[in-house]
Amino acid sequence: MSGHLLAGLAANPALPAELLARLIERLLARSASGPDESPEEADAELARVLSERPDLGPARVAALAACDEDAALHLARAGLLDAAGVDPAARPAVALALLDEGAGPPGWARLLAAHPDREIRRRLASVPGLPLDVSEALAADPDVEVVAELALWTTEPSVAGPLAAHPHAEVRRGAASNEATPPAALAALITGEGLAPARSCLVCDREEIPFTHDPYCPRTDCDLRGGAACAGGHESTLHEIRQQAARNPATPTAAAASLADHPSLLIRWALAERTDLSQELYARLAEDPIPGVRSEVAENPAIGEPLIRALAARCGKGGKNAKGGAGGDEVAHSLARHPRLPLDVLAHLARETRIGPALLPRIAGAVPAELAQAAASADARVRMLVAQRRDLEPELRDTLAADTDAAVVKAVAPHPGLSEEQLRAMVGLHGVRVLARVAANPGAPPALLEELARHDPPVRRAFREIAGHPNATAGALLPALADERARPRAARHPALPAAVLADLITDPDPEVARAAAANPSLPVDVMTDLLGDLLNHRWGERDGASDRRPSGPRPGRPPRG
Repeated sequence: MSGHLLAGLAANPALPAELLARLIERLLARSASGPDESPEEADAELARVLSERPDLGPARVAALAACDEDAALHLARAGLLDAAGVDPAARPAVALALLDEGAGPPGWARLLAAHPDREIRRRLASVPGLPLDVSEALAADPDVEVVAELALWTTEPSVAGPLAAHPHAEVRRGAASNEATPPAALAALITGEGLAPARSCLVCDREEIPFTHDPYCPRTDCDLRGGAACAGGHESTLHEIRQQAARNPATPTAAAASLADHPSLLIRWALAERTDLSQELYARLAEDPIPGVRSEVAENPAIGEPLIRALAARCGKGGKNAKGGAGGDEVAHSLARHPRLPLDVLAHLARETRIGPALLPRIAGAVPAELAQAAASADARVRMLVAQRRDLEPELRDTLAADTDAAVVKAVAPHPGLSEEQLRAMVGLHGVRVLARVAANPGAPPALLEELARHDPPVRRAFREIAGHPNATAGALLPALADERARPRAARHPALPAAVLADLITDPDPEVARAAAANPSLPVDVMTDLLGDLLNHRWGERDGASDRRPSGPRPGRPPRG
C-alpha cells in the first residue's frame, strides 16, 4: 500500500516543481486511461491532497478539477476554480459548489432547478441568494423534500412566508427554523391561528398509519427520523415545528412564551435558549424538573443577577435527587460559563463543583482590576481560573507562575513571556505535574525542551507537546518518537535529521510514514527516489514493474520505547 506515501509527498511544501509536475501528470494519465479503469480510493485522496496545495496555478487547478470530483469541489469552495471551465449539465455538483460560493452565473441555478435528479434540486434549494424566479420554481417543485429545503434556507420573506402555510407539514417544519420567515407566520405555526391544518407529513406519505418509527430501525432504505410518528394528525412533525419556532429568534416573544408550560421537555428546552423572555419566565424555566432546561437558562446571557445568584445558591446543595442536585453539576457548569457572572458567584461555583481547566467567558472578559482581585483569592481553584488567560499583565502572570499550588502553575505555564528561569523553577518545584504544560510554552528554549524530553520518568503528554513545538531540536524530538501518539506529529517536524526522516518513510504506521513524506526537510534526492519507486509500484504494473515495497535509505530506527 503506497497511497499514504504519495499523499504525504503531495502535501510536502518543499516538493520540487518538477516532481510535483510528474506526480500530477501521472495522476491525470491514470484518470484519462478510460472507463475500464475504475478510480481507486487512494487516487481520490491523492487528488484531494494535491488540490490543497497553494502553488498549483490555473492550469493545474483546471486539470485536477477535470480528473476528480472531490478535488473539483475543494477547489471550487476555495475560490480557485474558474466557472468558465465547468459545464453545469455535466458536473452539477461542482456547479452547485460554485453557486454556493457566489462564483456561478445565475443561469446555472435556472438550469439546475429543472434537473431530473431530486438531490441536485434539493441541494440547489439551500444555495444562498438564489434569483427569485428560481426560488419560486423550487417552491413549486413536485418533490416535497426539495420544497422543505427551500423553506429552511431561503432568505426571501416573500418565499418563506407562504411556505410556512404549505399543506405539507415537512415544509412548515423547514419554515419554522428559518429566521427569514415573517414573524406573523412563525406565530401561527405555534398557535395555529389563521392556519389551515397540514394535510400530510413524511410518515403518512410512506407508511400506513398509525405508525411510529423505530429509532433503531434496521431498514437500510428508510430515512425517517427516529421517533417519527403519525396517527392522522402528523404528531411528531407538528411537535418539531413548535420546537423549531420556539427556538427561532424571529418568532414573536409572546407566541414563544405561550409554550412555557408545554409538556414536552424539548420545547421548553428550546424556549430556554431565547434571549428575549421576561425575567419572570426565565425564573419559571429555572425551576423546571429537567436539568437540561435549567442548564440552558443558567448559561443564557439574558438572565439577570438575582436569578444568577438564586441558581448558584442551589448548586451543590440538596444531594443528587434534589432539584438543585439532580443535574446540579450540569447547571453549575452552565452557570460558570455565563458571561456576566459576578466574580463572587464564580468563586462559590469553583468551590462547589469541579469546573476544570477552561477559560471561562467571565474571566476572558474581566478587566485587569477584576483579574487581580480573583488572582488574590485564597482559593487555588479561583486563581487557576485566572491563570487560563494568555494576556495577563506581566506582574500578575509572574505572581501566578510562582504560586505554590501545582494546578495554578500548570494553568499558567503555557503563558507567553515566561522566562527560561521561571519555567525551570516550575519544573523544579512541581515536577511531572507541570512538565507537559511547561513544554507547551511557546517560548520554551531548545535546551529546556531537550531536558524535558529526557526526563526520568518520561511524561508522555510532554512528548506530544514537544513533537509540535517550533523550538524543538533533534535532541528533543528523537525521544518523542518513542510515544505512539507523539510519533506522527514528530515525524512532521522539520528539525528531524534527514537520515531519521528517510527511515520513517518505511515506518509500519501509515500515519507516521505519511507525515515523514510530507516533511519539508526530507532531502530532495530521497523525494526523487521515493516518488520514482512509488509511481512504479503503484501505476507501473502495465510496464512490467515488480510489486515491491518502496525503498530508501534505512539507518537505524529510533527506539519506540
